[in-house]
Amino acid sequence: MSEITPDVVEAHGLSPEEYERVLNALGREPNMVELGIFSVMWSEHCSYKSSRLHLKKLPTEAPWVICGPGENAGVIDIGDGQAAIFKMESHNHPSYIEPYQGAATGVGGILRDVFTMGARPVANANALRFGRPEHPKMKHLVQGVVAGIGGYGNCVGVPTVAGETNFHPAYDGNILVNAMTVGVADADKIFYSAATGVGNPIVYVGSKTGRDGIHGATMASADFGEDAEAKRPTVQVGDPFTEKLLIEACLELMATDAIVAIQDMGAAGLTSSSVEMATNGKAGIRLDMNMVPCREEGMTPYEMMLSESQERMLMVLKPGKEAMAEEIFRKWELDFAVIGEVTDTQHMVLEFDGEAVCDIPLGPLAADAPLYDRPYLSREEYRVWAGTKPLENIPGGTDIGGDLLKLIGSPDLASRSWISEQYDSQVGADTLQTGGDAGVVRVHGTKKALAISTDCTPRYVYADPYEGGKQAIAEAYRNLCAVGARPLAVTNCLNFANPQRPEIMAQLVHALDGMGEACRTLDFPIVSGNVSLYNESKATGGGSAILPTPAIGGVGLIDDYATMMTAPFKHEGDAIYLLGAEPWATPNPERSLVGQSLWLRIIHGREEGRAPHVDLTLEKNSGEFIRELIEAGLVNAVHDVSDGGMAVALAEMAMQSGLGAETVNHPDYDPARWWFGEDQGRYIITVPDNAAFQAQIAKGTRDDETASSGLRRIGTVGGSSLFGVEVEKLRAAHKAFFKDWMEA
Repeated sequence: MSEITPDVVEAHGLSPEEYERVLNALGREPNMVELGIFSVMWSEHCSYKSSRLHLKKLPTEAPWVICGPGENAGVIDIGDGQAAIFKMESHNHPSYIEPYQGAATGVGGILRDVFTMGARPVANANALRFGRPEHPKMKHLVQGVVAGIGGYGNCVGVPTVAGETNFHPAYDGNILVNAMTVGVADADKIFYSAATGVGNPIVYVGSKTGRDGIHGATMASADFGEDAEAKRPTVQVGDPFTEKLLIEACLELMATDAIVAIQDMGAAGLTSSSVEMATNGKAGIRLDMNMVPCREEGMTPYEMMLSESQERMLMVLKPGKEAMAEEIFRKWELDFAVIGEVTDTQHMVLEFDGEAVCDIPLGPLAADAPLYDRPYLSREEYRVWAGTKPLENIPGGTDIGGDLLKLIGSPDLASRSWISEQYDSQVGADTLQTGGDAGVVRVHGTKKALAISTDCTPRYVYADPYEGGKQAIAEAYRNLCAVGARPLAVTNCLNFANPQRPEIMAQLVHALDGMGEACRTLDFPIVSGNVSLYNESKATGGGSAILPTPAIGGVGLIDDYATMMTAPFKHEGDAIYLLGAEPWATPNPERSLVGQSLWLRIIHGREEGRAPHVDLTLEKNSGEFIRELIEAGLVNAVHDVSDGGMAVALAEMAMQSGLGAETVNHPDYDPARWWFGEDQGRYIITVPDNAAFQAQIAKGTRDDETASSGLRRIGTVGGSSLFGVEVEKLRAAHKAFFKDWMEA
């Protein structure tokens, strides 16, 4: 084996101090197999060594939470003996290096996290961030990522029903690809990863192990230099057809009583899966590396343990169940091998050619891995560093129609149909809604439906991480309420740059504080998630950090999908109302209607001002009131107000329906700030103007602490234009960006 030199240690991503910890843990020098295992397990990607301390502050419990963070995915009770299981994860670095396979294997990995726990996947979602469209590499990246997501999800037979795609120069050198999967299982048949039972057999199932993906976790825990292309071999290669077979084989075996524990082989492959299973079960593990199914000749234990080949699982079975399990996996044309056993040593022992090639105590690998309390700026220090201050010299404007045309034709707000049309959203025949505030899928065989939304506004988080963190949770909450769902729980993907920079660590810490406050106030706990750090690139010249992007995946429940709400206008003559506190009615120095707005950036070329303030009590009251209106059948359309303000929300409702609207300006306010401001906690609703609705308004807007927010009539559905622009002209502008870009 190779000699362990300082250069070898550095190449494995370990600092000199961390290597000293390795020496202390072993009481000797490691060999290359052991060094490789420490390298991946102590990587940022696997150990969360910079974020664990702060993640503990998040609320993770509620009466409906069955399993919070710590397992493969979160689990919530959705009634009738059923559970929803879901998680979001990142595949950012691999997707920049090799966009098709990076994105495809991101989808494959998150699917495995969900079906590992006994759920049949029922829906996928994603959150994508790209750089400037004019960047010479960006079209290639967009095309590859979208093709990879569609190619994998479509083939495996899970509909993609929700997502978001944004563009900003901060992502030029480091795009973000976050994938989410939701599954449904019987609440009394959830499978966990704790390996127990000394002597129980450990079995490997799925595809063979190859040399693809070696050091993938380590690569994902470092920023990009000029050598990004050289890291292509660290990107895994996926096969969705094998994944489909693996889903069916695992679910068939799960219907028996054979499985003690199960874990997918994700980041760090066989290493992380075996360490996590043994650690969670407070046991030890012994593996015979000669028994690992390999697809390449001469693979070493180092390569086998660090490979991130896809479509593989590790299981602990009850004794005597091996033959039955093998028969199932052979039927589905998958590999099956008994490769080891559970022990009571609390060590990981690997044998190869009759010799022990690894003997590591499990404590230092997992529970006692490095944990850093990295320095970070205070909120006020960060505000000074970022230069965020109240917006001065606020521009005005009266050409609302002209500004709206520019906005909805911009990359930020243009139609994403070019993307969504490449995803099969209808496979499984349970999809009820896509393209609205949230995707909605029926819980098969019931009247229930799950609503799914992915949300984050990175420009807000950059300007004020605390308010931006609150807003990301609040927008997910709002999007679920808008379709009539009761928000239940959150998964997240925390995408940040280098945590060793105090200003970046401040973004992470303060965003988590804001997220935590929002989740507590909204009864919206976080049950699973992923942290992706070092998202920056030196290759763009001088170093480039992404905008802080804590992507949120929200899941809610509709008890009877017959009540589900959608956004398009429905009937001529319906009254249009704004629901939500008017910002001038509740003076607050933090409020800045057009600060950090898309209108300010796209129309005036200014990224200035503070992020919008988020009133969480208002959010909760408004959301509850919206759901009451929907359940009572009193509204015909609902859409939340977000990017681009009320004008863009109205345009989206109009373009989806073909109907226009007559609008009413606020008499005391500049039209541009009124229509394009991005104040939070607001919905647009349309209603038949009848006595039942008026009675509900009187009930819901009484002036006390339990009241919902105010209502203001802002227009009437009708005609074929909006703000003096024909709806068809708006549609044409909305569709043009992706069509023109991809055909250029």
